Formats: sequence, structure tokens, C-alpha cells
Amino acid sequence: MLKLFKNLRFKDIVFLIIGIGLIVFQVWLDLKMPEYMNTITKLVETEGSKMRDILINGGYMLLCSFGSLIAMIVVGYLISYVSACFSMNLRKKVFDKVESLSINEVKKFKVSSLITRTTNDITQIQMLIAMGLQMMIKAPITAVWAITKILNKSFEWSMLTAIALAIVLITVVILMLLLIPKFKIVQKLTDNVNNSIRENIVGIRVVRAFNAEKYQEDKFYDINKELTGVQLFTQRALAVMGPIMNIVLYSLNITIFFVGAYLIKGAMLSDKLTIFGNMIVFSSYAMQVIMSFLMLAITFMMLPRASVSARRINEVLDEEITIKEGNISSDKDFKETGTVEFKNVSFKYPDAEEYLLRNISFKANKGETIAIIGSTGSGKSTIINLIPRFYDVTDGEVLVDGVNVKDYKLELLYNKIGYVPQKAVMFDGSVNYNVSYGYSSEKITKEKVKEAIKVAQGKEFVEKMEKGYDSHIASGGTNISGGQKQRLAMARAIARNPEIYIFDDSFSALDYKTDYNLRKELKKYTKDATNIIVAQRIGTILQADKIIVLDEGKCVGMGTHKELLKNCDVYKQIALSQLSKEELENA
Repeated sequence: MLKLFKNLRFKDIVFLIIGIGLIVFQVWLDLKMPEYMNTITKLVETEGSKMRDILINGGYMLLCSFGSLIAMIVVGYLISYVSACFSMNLRKKVFDKVESLSINEVKKFKVSSLITRTTNDITQIQMLIAMGLQMMIKAPITAVWAITKILNKSFEWSMLTAIALAIVLITVVILMLLLIPKFKIVQKLTDNVNNSIRENIVGIRVVRAFNAEKYQEDKFYDINKELTGVQLFTQRALAVMGPIMNIVLYSLNITIFFVGAYLIKGAMLSDKLTIFGNMIVFSSYAMQVIMSFLMLAITFMMLPRASVSARRINEVLDEEITIKEGNISSDKDFKETGTVEFKNVSFKYPDAEEYLLRNISFKANKGETIAIIGSTGSGKSTIINLIPRFYDVTDGEVLVDGVNVKDYKLELLYNKIGYVPQKAVMFDGSVNYNVSYGYSSEKITKEKVKEAIKVAQGKEFVEKMEKGYDSHIASGGTNISGGQKQRLAMARAIARNPEIYIFDDSFSALDYKTDYNLRKELKKYTKDATNIIVAQRIGTILQADKIIVLDEGKCVGMGTHKELLKNCDVYKQIALSQLSKEELENA
């Protein structure tokens, strides 16, 4: 928890110091009122007292009360401001850290858990600061100050207060022992609920197509019921505290007056007024002491859950980033342009024993089209994921423009690449927004967007949309077809005008005619750029300058289409499974 507070800004710390000063002032005002009450009580009981004196002391009580109210309002404003700004900065820090995590590290946490940690967990910390911080500061000060006021007033009353405090503390300790483990479970179950909702929304088409609504509802019901059960336990346990505290407070008050009555009855006439005044003062201060411990008890109830949340947030912030930036931020002195080279590259996932890729070596020169083909699971997509460093190689080197990708500043490396993923990703916004998305070395103008969409064979369907290039695209592209999403994703890469284009099976959602026209236009537009294409269709890669054939993570063939038909059995089998012998010979 304390580790997170290092994220407080200097301004926040100044506001907290001012807040603490005002809290001390507020406590002083609150503890002055019983003294004025004692004076008023004595004046009322003393013959010859003037009404003016009573009113003056009453006025002091009102001033103390008003001053305490003003201090409370200012403290509330300052603490609320600090908590809101702290949570905003912490949320940004967690979001930025998540942005820098590699794909493997994101999988380690799970997407649903990262969402919970960025929202729900930070909210728990914010609540602790906004509500708990005031009580954590005010309660001990009030308790200690009030105890010093009532020391040596009466042994009997002190013992009663001590017993009441013991009951309060025992209740708090028991509740904390019961609740701390449950709060840990609550956050994990919240992750499960988020994961279930996300899974259901993302896969809603499959759910409906397989008539699995009831199955999903039952699955969610079980997860939700488990979370509800744990939360009911924690809320019921916390609900017990209120009645117990009320019983303790009222019992202590009644007992103080009962003992006070007994002491007054047995005292000398001259001492009766003093004992009565002390009883009134002691009762007020005893209530302050108990209320202070009650505030601490409430804070202690909030603290365990906030501690669990803080630990979960720190897990993200402390996660070591495996994809670390290099130092090269400029390509002015590079001897090569638009080249991609793999030198004896082998790769396995961090938690895997088997290598997925073994000793892959090839070079793509500027202006060349390199195609990668192979059976499912042969490592095609993994190869191209190593170029933008979504993963780092286990052995060997990946070079871009003759420089190891590990030596690049990531911004420079990404500016050299136009990446089109296998599954097209659309963001909530217009067509223009989606195609000009992100930052690039050149400004992406509206004219460039239109040109890119034209090359990607998307002009016809975009201009038919209600607002043309300003038409809205829903998050995930749910309001357009798969082929349209794929073409917009290609247009996004084309608009960047990069040195290297990477197409990860990006033509699979297109019909053959669109595929042919797109490749034809793309070849003209990207003649000075390097194209690396992963494809399942032989027709997509027939004209490639070099085709790399993968089988079980190994390169089993490399060459042109005609060369591979002659000397690579794996390629020949793939080709014959898609086209006839005559079609292949005439290709």
C-alpha cells in the first residue's frame, strides 16, 4: 500500500499536510466544546450566575461547532481532490504499463484481470483515501487527546471506558480475521465475472449460432452466485459491527450516568456539583474516544480490501518488461533500406519446452515480395510477429535495414512497418479515423486516406456508406463485413507509406476477384517497399519473388513458385490441394 503512495504529486502532499493541520484544528474545536458545556452546567447550578456568562459560553460552543464544520468541509474538499487526482494518475500509470507489456505478459495476467485492476482495484484505493484517510488521521488524534482530558477524573468511569474499548477492539480483530481472506477471493471472482461477460460478448455470434444462450446463462449464474455468496458474507459480517458499536456506545453512556448518580448520592454536598460536571465532561469525552475507535474500525474494514487491490496493482506495475527498447532513434546512417533478414532464428514461447521455429534464415530486399506458406501450426504468423517485436527471438537475430530489431527505439521500428493482422481490428470512430489511426513518420492527410482506400479496393463500399469517409465504424467493426474490415485494415497500413509491409494472412476474407485486383494495385503502389505475406491461398503468392515453405517450424523450401513445384514436396502437396495440375502449370 505504502509503495503506491509514492505516486502522490508534490501538490497532493501539500494538500494532505494542510488537511492534517485542519483535522488537528477540528479535533481541538470538538474537544473544547465539553469544557464549555461543563462551565455552562456549573453556571446553571450555581446561584447568582449571570445569563450573560451562560450565553457567552454558549456562543463559544457555537463558534467551535461552526469552525469545526468549516474545517470539515475544507478537509473533505482537499482529500477528495487528492484521492481523485491520485486515482487518475495511478490509472494512467497502470494503463501505460499495460501498453508496454508484451503479448506474453498480457496473457499472464489475462485481459479481464487487467481491466479489473485498472478500474475496480483503483476505485478501492480511491475510496480508502477519500473516506479512510480522514478517519485514520482524525481518530488517533481524537482518541489520544480525549484520553488525556479524562485521565485521573474517575477510576470507575475509566474502567468502564476501557472495557468498552476492549469490546470494540475484539470485535474489529475478529471481523478482520474473517474478512481479509474473503476480500482476496472477491477480487479474483470479480475477474472471473468480467472474463465471463467479455467472453460472452466477443463470442455472441457463436453462442447464438450454437443455441448456447442457456449454457452461457448457467455458466454466468454459477460465477455470479459464487461472487454474491462471498459478498453477502462480507456485508453481513460488516453489518454486525454497527449494532455492536451502538450497544457499546449507549451502554457506556448509561453506565457512566448510573455510576455518576451513585457517586453523587454518596458525595458531600459541596462535591456533588463537581462530580456532576465531571460526569457530563467525562461522558462527552468517552463518546469521543469510542467514536474514534469506531472510525478506526470502519477504516480497518476498508483497509484489507484496499490492501488486496494495492497488491494486485503493484503486481502489474512491478512486472518486468521483457521487450526493452534499444538506443537507435534515427536511421540517417543506415547502409540498407527496406530490408528484413532472419539469421538462424529459433523461437519458443517462454513457458514452452518445445521450439516453435528452428534455424530460420532468409533475407528480403527492398522492393521484393516474400511469401510464407505452410500447414496450420507451422509457425507462419510467429515469424512475422518477431519483426515488430511482439515477441523476441530465443536464438539468432532479426535485422531490419541491417540493424538488429532489439537495438531500435520502438517508435522508429514501428514507423518502418505497415502491419495488417490476421484478424482486422477496427476502433470506434469514422472511416477516416480508422485509416489514419496512430502516429507515423509522415502526416496522413484525408487525400492520403482516400488513396489508400482506393488501393485497398475499398472505395466503392466506403462511398456508398451514408456519410462516406466520415461514416461511423463501430468498435470491432461490427457494422461492416469481414472483407470490408480487412480492406480498411490494409488501407491503414498503406496510408502510413512504410518501408516494409507485413500481411498476416490478410487476404483470406476477400473473394478471388477482389484479392486479384488488390494485389495488382498493391504491387504498383508498393513497388519500392518490401512485402512480407503470410497466406493460405496459393493464388495469393504465385507471383512472389521468394516463397518460404514451413513445416513443423522448419524451413523445408525456399524459391519461386515454379522452383518449389519441382523441388519441394510439401509445397507441391499444398498447391495440388488447392489447384489442379493444369492450373499450376499455367500459373
